[in-house]
Amino acid sequence: MKWDNSILRGYRWCREISDLDMKVRRGRLVASTARDGQVIGVGTGSSSFVGLCELAKRMKEEGLRVTVIPAASEIALACASMDIPVTSLLSARPDWCFDGADEIGENGDVVKGRGGGLYKEKLVIAAAKKRYIIAEDKKYVASVGAVPVPVEVFPQAVHLAEEGLAALGAVSVMLRLAKSKDGPVITENGNAILDCFFARIGDGLEKEIKALPGVIDSGLFQGYGFEFVRS
Repeated sequence: MKWDNSILRGYRWCREISDLDMKVRRGRLVASTARDGQVIGVGTGSSSFVGLCELAKRMKEEGLRVTVIPAASEIALACASMDIPVTSLLSARPDWCFDGADEIGENGDVVKGRGGGLYKEKLVIAAAKKRYIIAEDKKYVASVGAVPVPVEVFPQAVHLAEEGLAALGAVSVMLRLAKSKDGPVITENGNAILDCFFARIGDGLEKEIKALPGVIDSGLFQGYGFEFVRS
């Protein structure tokens, strides 16, 4: 039985979406690859939301049947508002996934996590057989590092993690503070986020960060074989 109230009707992204026409065009291209019966992982951010909307259009207009594994609560709510069935990594593995990005290097390195959903995003991306990135042209750079690498950390380990990150070459480590609540940003997993600038982001840095005590994961993605949608 479905809910008959209207709390999610007309669910919209919380702010103006930049480069909307480009994101719609690229989101539509990604959505066009969906096939009946597939399980699709959907990341966080406005690019993922736009891609999800394009997927919902196909479901409504063509009768396409797919199931989504959302990487964050805002995407799960969007799925509910558009009558898109959802599941989890406990019950299914994504045939493919799509997500946005904050920065993309020429070597394929990607930085994500400005929205705070980096750990669940990484789980969905790691589980998917194929991975698409939808991003504006301005996100493509020679090498990543101009935007901070977010690191999700167990709250009681922020001091320990800061020391470890500095030892790996971080020249700036800042606790991410919230804008609409008091105190720091708290992830859906109940953790803190440290935003880190590194003097150099070399091969293997993602694994080195992950190995630090107290670190849950980072928003640095290296060697994931993404397909970048730029048409």
